[in-house]
Amino acid sequence: MKKQLALAILLATASSAAAAADGLSYSYVEFGASQSKVELPTVDPDYSVDDIKANGGYIKGSVALGDAFHLFGGYRQGDDDVAVRFRDIKLGEVGIDLSQYEVGFGYHHTLSDRVDWTGELSYVGTDVEVEEDDEFERADDFRASVGLRGKLASNFEGWVKANYTDGDAYDSEFSGTIGAQVKFNHIWGLVGEAEFGDDHNQLSLGIRASF
Repeated sequence: MKKQLALAILLATASSAAAAADGLSYSYVEFGASQSKVELPTVDPDYSVDDIKANGGYIKGSVALGDAFHLFGGYRQGDDDVAVRFRDIKLGEVGIDLSQYEVGFGYHHTLSDRVDWTGELSYVGTDVEVEEDDEFERADDFRASVGLRGKLASNFEGWVKANYTDGDAYDSEFSGTIGAQVKFNHIWGLVGEAEFGDDHNQLSLGIRASF
């Protein structure tokens, strides 16, 4: 009797672990390299400033709250030397530090055993510092996103999202996000993601640990 009970407990534990490994996890930590590109407007017909392409790194994570909700957040930082031009003649370069952080709340609903529908609301803060003049600007924005996240194979998942962001840095901007993860095992995976908007683009490549 005791042996049968012990065997039943072991089988139940193994089944639960397998289900967790096979499912989509909303509890993870991720870090890696990133690039943030910002297209700058023309403020003078004779003078222009090149777009910002800030290369650096990022870290982000998510915590599941029950079966349907999750909290998430992230931080990315990068820098670039931006050229200033007069009628296409380069006058010099200005150092730019660009950092951005995001915190938000999400909901996910299972559509099938392989696909989830996701909805998210978040706050996005952007800090831009001009190194030579020690000028510092902070922008506050809010974002709403809807998308799909699916398991395409036993070790591969992907997601797509449509985003709407509005506030100081983003002027009622729509963007699209596409990403994928190749899993080495039930914890570790290689992640790539790209976001494309009218004036803001972001690329990232990193490692994710899912729990």
